[in-house]
Amino acid sequence: MTSLSHFTANRIDGTLLSFAELQGQVLLIVNTASACGFTPQFEGLEALHKTYGHQGLSVIGFPCNQFGAQDAGTNAEIGAFCQRNYGVSFTMMEKVDVNGEHAHPLFQWLKAQAPGVLGSEGIKWNFTKFLVGKDGRVLKRYASMDAPLKLSPDIEAALAA
Repeated sequence: MTSLSHFTANRIDGTLLSFAELQGQVLLIVNTASACGFTPQFEGLEALHKTYGHQGLSVIGFPCNQFGAQDAGTNAEIGAFCQRNYGVSFTMMEKVDVNGEHAHPLFQWLKAQAPGVLGSEGIKWNFTKFLVGKDGRVLKRYASMDAPLKLSPDIEAALAA
């Protein structure tokens, strides 16, 4: 698959999301975790969603339990946690693997499109972020430690493009 619009994934409530539905939008795709030192980034991700959502940004969170078993709950438990603790209203997806032989195809594609430091494709930790432009191309990959609000200039540029 060579285009974001070819991918599908299940939302946290089990309903299917076709990324073709999001064509023409800027996406911020993030692998998340509920019990991580970076978990407070949900607050910044929600702020980006509220600030730029009406301009065409879709924040999409994919829970992942591959890093320190920091998202061991069920999809229902994860969704409730995100809502209760951070008021998350952006799209949350079902838990996926982002690395290894069972990595979700979307993350296989994202990693190939925007390799990490020194060209490595593997995601190193929770809250790695991928910014995807309106044309479905990956614009940039951000590390776990990159605070969501610091992405604002890149998001604004992508929305203006």
